[in-house]
Amino acid sequence: MGGRVARTTRTWLAVLGLAAGVSLLLPAAPASAHNSLTGSDPANGARVAAAPKRIELRFLATPKEAGTTVTVTGPDNVAAAGGPPIFSGKRVSVPFKPAAAGLYIVAYQLASDDGHPIKGEIRFTLTTGTPAETPSTPTSTAPTTATPPTSAAPPTTTAPSPASPTPAAAAADDGGGAGWLWAAGAVVVLAALGGGLLLRRRAARR
Repeated sequence: MGGRVARTTRTWLAVLGLAAGVSLLLPAAPASAHNSLTGSDPANGARVAAAPKRIELRFLATPKEAGTTVTVTGPDNVAAAGGPPIFSGKRVSVPFKPAAAGLYIVAYQLASDDGHPIKGEIRFTLTTGTPAETPSTPTSTAPTTATPPTSAAPPTTTAPSPASPTPAAAAADDGGGAGWLWAAGAVVVLAALGGGLLLRRRAARR
């Protein structure tokens, strides 16, 4: 009886020793797994002709809103994010504000449980877009010359009133009046002569 117990005890000790050895050979599992990027839209290295309305990042675990940042940079280091990140489960998206055609870099940073931030980026090329604005040179405006004041309108001359009858016409009128006077005088003289003759004839008859 005592021999069986001793053998059983030795067997369990051997099993426990083997399990301990195996556990020492296996790598220790991390306390918390790091999050990682599993995909994106547009995909990393893609060339797109039509600009997407938003850029989406997909992660292995749900990212925390606190401590998660996403930036989008276009050609000439122009910011192309149209707003703050939008969280939906394991997906994070940002509105895309395209500018010139060229390379766009989407950089992200996540907070992990162990305090070490997780950083990464994806790149895609926009083949069409708004041409880059060139700085406009100010156009010099020629000095405007003062317009000389307009001269006053010439005084309006009143039309001369119709001239009085010409001297010849006046003389003609005067001559006409004198003729009537002479005619009247002749009538008077003739009447006087006629009266005188009539008186003489009556005197001769008596």
